Amino acid sequence: MSATGAVLTRPPVQAGGAPGVVPQVVLAVVCGGYAVGAALGWGSPELALFMGDFGLSVAAFAAAVSCFLYSRRHHGRFRPAWLLFAASSAMAGIGNGVWGWYEVVLREPVPSPSLADFCFLLFAPPAIVGLLVLAKRPVTKAGWVCLGLDAWLIGGSLLTLSWSLALAHTAHFQGQSVPQGALALAYPLLDIVLVSMVLALHFKRSSAHRSAINTAIAALALTVLCDALFSSPLLREHYRSGQILDAGWFAGSMLLTYAPWVARRLPGGDTAAAPERTAPRTPPATGTSAATAAATRPIAGSLAALTPYLAAAVCTLGILYNVLDGRRIDRVVLFTGCTVVLALVVRQGIMLLDNITLTQELAQKENHFRSLVQGSSDVIMIAAPTGILRYVSPAAAGVYGRDAEELVGSELASLIHPEDLGRVVHEVRRFLAARPEDEPTTRIECRFRAGEHRPGGEKWLNVESTVNRHHGGLIFNSRDVTERVRLQAQLQHNASHDALTDLPNRALFTERVSQALTGRRATDPGTAVLYIDLDGFKQVNDTIGHQAGDELLIQAARRLAESVRAGDTAARLGGDEFAALIMGDGSRDHAAREHRILEVADRLRIRLSDPYKIDGRDVRVAASIGVAFAEPGITPGPLMRNADLAMYRAKQAGKGCVKLYAPQMQADVVRRAELATKLRTALHDGEFALLHQPVVELAGGRITAVAALARWRSAQGILFTPAEFLRVGDRGRLKEDGDRSAELGRWQLEEAVQQAAGRHRAGHPVPVAVRISAHRLLDRALPPKSIEALLSRHGLPSGSLVLELADTDPRIPLEELERRLVALRRLGVRIALDGFGSGAAAVGALRRLPVDVLRLDRDLVDGVVDSARLHKITSGLLRIASDLGMQSVADGVDLPEQIVALRSMGCTHGQGMAFSGPLDEHRLRHALTQGGYAVPGPGSEGRAVVLSGTGLPVRHVKKGREPLSPGRVLGELPRRFGPGDGRDGAETALASPPLRPNSETSVPPT
Repeated sequence: MSATGAVLTRPPVQAGGAPGVVPQVVLAVVCGGYAVGAALGWGSPELALFMGDFGLSVAAFAAAVSCFLYSRRHHGRFRPAWLLFAASSAMAGIGNGVWGWYEVVLREPVPSPSLADFCFLLFAPPAIVGLLVLAKRPVTKAGWVCLGLDAWLIGGSLLTLSWSLALAHTAHFQGQSVPQGALALAYPLLDIVLVSMVLALHFKRSSAHRSAINTAIAALALTVLCDALFSSPLLREHYRSGQILDAGWFAGSMLLTYAPWVARRLPGGDTAAAPERTAPRTPPATGTSAATAAATRPIAGSLAALTPYLAAAVCTLGILYNVLDGRRIDRVVLFTGCTVVLALVVRQGIMLLDNITLTQELAQKENHFRSLVQGSSDVIMIAAPTGILRYVSPAAAGVYGRDAEELVGSELASLIHPEDLGRVVHEVRRFLAARPEDEPTTRIECRFRAGEHRPGGEKWLNVESTVNRHHGGLIFNSRDVTERVRLQAQLQHNASHDALTDLPNRALFTERVSQALTGRRATDPGTAVLYIDLDGFKQVNDTIGHQAGDELLIQAARRLAESVRAGDTAARLGGDEFAALIMGDGSRDHAAREHRILEVADRLRIRLSDPYKIDGRDVRVAASIGVAFAEPGITPGPLMRNADLAMYRAKQAGKGCVKLYAPQMQADVVRRAELATKLRTALHDGEFALLHQPVVELAGGRITAVAALARWRSAQGILFTPAEFLRVGDRGRLKEDGDRSAELGRWQLEEAVQQAAGRHRAGHPVPVAVRISAHRLLDRALPPKSIEALLSRHGLPSGSLVLELADTDPRIPLEELERRLVALRRLGVRIALDGFGSGAAAVGALRRLPVDVLRLDRDLVDGVVDSARLHKITSGLLRIASDLGMQSVADGVDLPEQIVALRSMGCTHGQGMAFSGPLDEHRLRHALTQGGYAVPGPGSEGRAVVLSGTGLPVRHVKKGREPLSPGRVLGELPRRFGPGDGRDGAETALASPPLRPNSETSVPPT
């Protein structure tokens, strides 16, 4: 037997059993006790008469009560049968009671006929009708006719035999009266009818309540047997009440008493009480019981089919008995035999027509089944209990590439892939061990051997089968799911790999890192994660297109995969970011493993920085790599974060390099996050204030503009510049930080325009200068129309807004920036170029961009007095501005000597502490009302006039102007000096706290 056949034998299943043994034992003891008493004569004639009459009456009444109570409790199709059995038993009980009244009470012979005889005659009709109710109901008229014919065949045959043996002598009455003779014939005739129904019902009984029906049939059969013995002349002449014959009647009544309650109980404790509403749940036959049940079914069917012929044979025996006995054939025997033969012929004709109809229906159903099976795209296979395939549908040729005839007779185990066979056997065993009603089917998926004619040439196919039970074997309804399995594998691969480069994606890379940290090499300290970013990739997309950028990524992924070992993992995390998991070599030397990983990282950097051949041109990008080692106890998230931090530190260090993670990097990130949180809180709570620093004409001291400066007011009332916060926004890697910086810029611009419009309405039409970065100016979230709407909303006249271009990064596309500035100038917005002189980028921007004002870098202004070299450079730059017709503004003018020197070189305007620090709105309007500031005259080059103010406490910052807000110190307006103040330009200093040096760094409050 094959491996699969070994498991197709169904294991035993525990099921509900029959009623307990105790009632059966009690029944046997009672019947046996009565039989022993009857055999011993009960000890006295009086007790024998009592037990023979009233004992039988009590037993009959017990059967009547039992059947009646059962019919009251259980409503169903068989309820009338038990009521009829109760009535039949009641008649027997009354008859025995009357018989005992005469014999025991009156001590007289029982008259014939009597009331007892009438009751005994009424015993059989209800029992006969009850048996008809218990019989399986025919579904057609022909079935009802066949049932009647079968009953007559049995009854007529028994009548013929009985008449030939004994009833013919009884029918001559032998000196008896007509009622006595009729009574003598009624008993055996009714018994013959009852026996006929018992025999017919035995082969046509309903499958429901089988145990109860069998017990009732046995009870009635025992009663009929005792009646037949009582009717024989030999026994009837010597019969006395209380003899052994009464034990048979007593046992029949007791069996009928027990019959209704013998129904098999279900496992849950319920009885199969209503089979017409709910089918009984019978456990599957197992072992010997299954074989016995399978063997008895054909035998019972054969006996049922042979019943009419057996009845005809019995009738023939009756006639032959008369012939062999030398007697003339009685007319009753002849008539009965003819009717039996006629009934047999009619029945055979009906059965012949019925068989023809059934044959046609069977052929039609077989055609339907054959069409369904042969036309199905699924393969249907039937496996015997030995595992041998007994049937395979023709669809196997198209699905498996093998003919069905070739598969029939082969072992199922030989067709299943060896790696899947154990799992299939286990599932089949589990399925057969389960209850059929709990799990009627199961699904099994395995690989099946394909034939040579299979399209595509696959050797093994993925097959999904629905398995059902079938006569101890199995039915497999199988379908080819190879394409589905292949698609699922492809989808799973796509879910864990990058679609462009086919490298593992972030999810799979994280899983690999987790396996490396928790697997057998978890204690290996040499495992490291590398984060790689391609510097300059955005420029590739912007210059030669995204398709070229995709090709560059594919080539970079190929280089990366070729540069790592087979046990390492290269992945693409998204965009131009890649990662590599480098497994350790088991070395415990910290310096050696660090040297090895850095050497691998540098090799990757060089390989990824080599030129890429795309569309016939060489394209170059650099690679910034961050390295983080797997420390003990670290998880994948922190390890990958550390490598990410190291990679961004490499980008900040100038790009195209390798950086190793250090704990300080995480501390810097935490600090920047805290500062960003403070910035968000300050913006939300309105803690920022807008101050203005005057821009003064160096020739006459008139205020010609004001520069808007943002300040953060701490809880202690001290104002701080937001330089640190803005650096978080400008350099932070989180987009949210950049959004906060942009939000601060929007607030500063709108607040400056709003306050400038208020000053215009108050009679101070002074332009306001707002510093903005070139990146911010190119942001699509700040189109020219939004600035136009802002000016219109607040009513600020044209020419009253000056945008100071903060940075001139050479990587910024000047063409787009130029278009944006031209659009703004059409709106009346003036453009100032800040930081002029700080680098070559500013000169390039001056050549391309439409600029109205040049702002000298603070470093030039600081050294213009002391350094002859800086003096000449500044003079040359101012000459360029003058030649281009631009105004010039010197930033950081803190000393009178600087005013004189700058004015002599042609600088038109200045801004710094020599005039005023940043002012709030009230002090600014006061300064505008005053009209301007005193400036040193032409003859004051040798005097050092220091102007300062008093008032609010101040903090100073480093030299140089913060990215978005000029100015450093908030103070009061200085005292003015001029021709009318009586001082003639003499050096004047106002009492005030000493100024802190410019190199002092502002620290935000904690």
